[in-house]
Amino acid sequence: MSAPVLPAVRAAELIGSTPGDGPAYQGVADALRLLIADGRIAVGTRLPSERDLTAALGLSRTTVSSAYAVLRERGYLTSRRGSGSVASLPAGVVRRDTGLHLSASVPEGSIDLTCAALRAPAGMTQAAEAAIAASPDYLCGSGYLLNGVPELRAVVAARYTERGLPTTADEVIITTGAVVGTAIAARALLSAGDTVIMETPTYPNIFPTLKQLRARIAAVPVEPTGWDIPTMTSTIRASGAKAAFLLPDFHNPTGNLMSDGERATVAKALARGRITAVVDETVAEMGLDHDGPMPLPFGAHHEDTISIGSASKSHWGGLRIGWIRASRPRLEELSAARVPLDIGAPVIDQLVLLHLMRENPGMTPERRRDLIASRDALVDALSTRLPELTFVTPRGGLCLWLELPEAVAAHVTLAAEEEGLLFASGPRFAAAGGLERWIRLPYVLPPTDMVEAVERLAAAWAKVADGRAPRLRTRGTPSHGPLVA
Repeated sequence: MSAPVLPAVRAAELIGSTPGDGPAYQGVADALRLLIADGRIAVGTRLPSERDLTAALGLSRTTVSSAYAVLRERGYLTSRRGSGSVASLPAGVVRRDTGLHLSASVPEGSIDLTCAALRAPAGMTQAAEAAIAASPDYLCGSGYLLNGVPELRAVVAARYTERGLPTTADEVIITTGAVVGTAIAARALLSAGDTVIMETPTYPNIFPTLKQLRARIAAVPVEPTGWDIPTMTSTIRASGAKAAFLLPDFHNPTGNLMSDGERATVAKALARGRITAVVDETVAEMGLDHDGPMPLPFGAHHEDTISIGSASKSHWGGLRIGWIRASRPRLEELSAARVPLDIGAPVIDQLVLLHLMRENPGMTPERRRDLIASRDALVDALSTRLPELTFVTPRGGLCLWLELPEAVAAHVTLAAEEEGLLFASGPRFAAAGGLERWIRLPYVLPPTDMVEAVERLAAAWAKVADGRAPRLRTRGTPSHGPLVA
């Protein structure tokens, strides 16, 4: 695969005017460093030749040569025979072209699709600089802000109001991510032996908390095409549950979007049973080609709703910032349950997110275009290379939920690992067992990587179909570690 090329004219546009004070070469080097670190110039991109960039910038050859030398010295530029000067990251930083590695045990060259999350967006470096500039206002205190930075709470509240659920800042608390937020809600609501409604498949990182609380699960199925609402409401009526854990917005892993009518029906059943809804909205901002307005947040239909949000998908998981939106009486219970788990999210990270959300409260148009391109590349490659695997193309979210012709998900997962492809099998998402005929493929890498992932999956599937699949190690336990996102 040849390296993408950044034209000199485009490079000059991205660099812009160099600062008036200080050496010009340092201004060019700093601009390019920020562009590479920020992802606006992707790692592996071939930069213009010194001669071409000199002409495009209208600077001297010495200036551009010196700037490139600084970048090479700092690890942001690598010279490759036949490829010129290629954008890179300093040693120790995960390279985008080797996959999204979450563990040091992932072999070099593997494509890791165990994590449904994106790289940091453009503007992250500037947001971090803005956060540092704003931090003196908070340095005189202890740094423990149990409910969060007030300005960020106000921005999150405003986003809920914009989406159709009027919210004030004192109905929001900031957490260290959605998993912690959901665990806080579970601990506030449940006692040992209580029943909870859960979708299956579902995002699995709530399972350990429910196990610790010895909660009993009443599972409701989510089909590739959506929720079976009659079955769901009858299960709710018969369950005697204290809480229902739901993902109505681009459900992970199926990508389904619950309509307003369906939300109203489910909300009515929950209200009759006096059941609190704990709604994971982590992927609510990840609409791709959904026609028309988004449904109202679930809390607009059901007053007793605890909404869990996060910046991990819409902005960046590395910030580890999430939030809980609930009525003020509920927030008092949640704050009391919070302290053993989470005594306050990092202030600097909150200030970074504050800057990003003021620029774009959800997903930027550029990231949406990139995500659509990756999804479509995955869909096209699967349709061509593996037509026997079926799926419904989601209108949003980050994942494709693939159905296999046979219940061999664990075998396919291990065979794919031998081919250098990591992903999660269906049983990882099962609230009540099963799902051996399903696998999840996030489309979070560039289109070329998604196509290569399908090639590796095809090789793995051929092994399984021919009876050459590797033997299972420990049933249901993949060798590549925990499912992070």
